[in-house]
Amino acid sequence: MVLKRKHLYLEEKRCRGDIVLKSENINHDFVSETERLIIRLLDEQDYKRWLEGFNNNYPPQYKYDDDHLDISEWTEDAFQNVVKKHRELAADDRAYVFGIFRKMDGQHIGKVEFSTIMRGEFQWGMIGYRLHNQFWRYGYGKEAVKEGLNIAFSHLHFHRIEAHINVDNIPSINLAESVGMEFECTRKGFIFEFGEWTDNLVYYKNAK
Repeated sequence: MVLKRKHLYLEEKRCRGDIVLKSENINHDFVSETERLIIRLLDEQDYKRWLEGFNNNYPPQYKYDDDHLDISEWTEDAFQNVVKKHRELAADDRAYVFGIFRKMDGQHIGKVEFSTIMRGEFQWGMIGYRLHNQFWRYGYGKEAVKEGLNIAFSHLHFHRIEAHINVDNIPSINLAESVGMEFECTRKGFIFEFGEWTDNLVYYKNAK
């Protein structure tokens, strides 16, 4: 009952115009740079380097290394549809999927993405990240996720970002902790995968 009242209260405030943050106030086409990386939305010219990133994957290294595609299905037209879909999601403030590119050679090495859970008085989102396994162990993951959080707070105007991580996904847990995310709780039976409802660890970081 309390949650329902809160929800209705927020809907009232939205109708009155008290909550003014809109997706059109967010610049979707910015480019963010770190010492070694460029982070931005994919564009139509990225097809070859995007495809190359998947083509050069090593065999899966552990249970959650599932960043592999049937390349035969990914024509340039199919990729253009992905680019279009990503931009539609960003325009609707539903999700932001940023490609990670290496400065030294322009290679596409992975992605960092944010999904909007709730705006209004919460400004609450979720982060996901994935790096092609041929680029592991160079510190790119930490560099990209750290900058991704800066993007979430500075450009996308989130206040709280959560990572939902499988309890046995040690590399992902280590990465979240390395960028200053804090463990909050275990959510029981949170996500349906591998044919069952699985527990997830919740890590979070708030804007300063």
